[in-house]
Amino acid sequence: MVETIRGAAFPIGASATIAELEADPHPLLARLCEHEPVSWLPVLDGWLVTRRELALLVMRDPETFTVDDPRFSTGQVVGPSMLTRDGAEHGRHRDPFGRPFRLDAVRERFTAFVESETDRLIDAIEPAGSAELRRSLAGPLAAQVMVHTLGLANTDTERVLGWYDTIVDAVTQITAGQPLSAAGREAFAALRASVEPVLERDPSSSLVAAAAGDAGGLTRAEVVSNVAVLLFGGIETTEGMIANALLHLLSHPAELELVRADPSVLQNAIEESLRLEPAAAVVDRYATRDVHIGGASIRERELVRVSLAGANRDPRFFPDPHRFDVRRENARHQIAFAHGPHVCIGMHLARLEAHTAIRRLLERLPRLRLDPAQPSAPVGLVFRKPPALHAVWDTGS
Repeated sequence: MVETIRGAAFPIGASATIAELEADPHPLLARLCEHEPVSWLPVLDGWLVTRRELALLVMRDPETFTVDDPRFSTGQVVGPSMLTRDGAEHGRHRDPFGRPFRLDAVRERFTAFVESETDRLIDAIEPAGSAELRRSLAGPLAAQVMVHTLGLANTDTERVLGWYDTIVDAVTQITAGQPLSAAGREAFAALRASVEPVLERDPSSSLVAAAAGDAGGLTRAEVVSNVAVLLFGGIETTEGMIANALLHLLSHPAELELVRADPSVLQNAIEESLRLEPAAAVVDRYATRDVHIGGASIRERELVRVSLAGANRDPRFFPDPHRFDVRRENARHQIAFAHGPHVCIGMHLARLEAHTAIRRLLERLPRLRLDPAQPSAPVGLVFRKPPALHAVWDTGS
């Protein structure tokens, strides 16, 4: 009965399909933003918020819209963490990891390492004149930086990427209404086994060891869960961010030429890419009480999904929202890193990696361009990026 009533009240949401949301959700999100800014989507068994002002309202109000619910997809895979707690508990989980991810600390501690690692990866692919850039550059860079950041120096990057792929798949399956997979459990168990030896070290030896020490205030299981969140988020956000930005720039030659002519435009171009296609398309919240918002009456404990992808193309804030414009004046007001208490802890590091990787690629690879024989497009229900990004360039030989 409730579904029938909601279907009549929210016909656009009622007609949505998982396939549509995974492939190209933007036409649907635009219709929702205009006509049903908070809509009931039966395929998600929850509400979807697509208008920017309402998305910000939800993310800034953890007392009404919380992450603290056993249904939270990432929590089902890795357990309680900074991602699945609010209030004082959220601070207890997040604070031991926060300082190294502040803007000044990121620039001081990681700039040289990110530049060196980027050049090492480009050195490996440059002679061939072609490569699949997502897994030859974006993914390995993101994984290696997070392994370095967390002090997991003896952990193989390829293994980390394997765990990450499996955890991403598990979270996506849960979001689509499927149970936690055995593969997801096994990937987290393997990650936990890799992290646990680090917990035994002197607290001054690494960020992870410090969080596990008496001053960190976390149990060892909680440290492992938060490390998984940081690895998962640090790789996912950055790999997708780099791949999407490269895809946008290489697909728009006139915009790319503006960046080549004035490299200072690159930072804004990356923000514009984040706006146009955030690597994480949605974030989940749960209503703590009955609440009315955006024309919708949401019941206590119902799932409320914030569409970052939809909010970032709200024409009320971003004129001509479907156009990639590297000089867009308000591009930096995108909310791809979420907002409020759960704003991405690693956003400054992700920006540093993306800017460094793309800058060095454009500097070092003459006439870098997409391979026309192997087209790319972002896909994904929760995490959106091209499955592969094939590119070619001149080698000078």
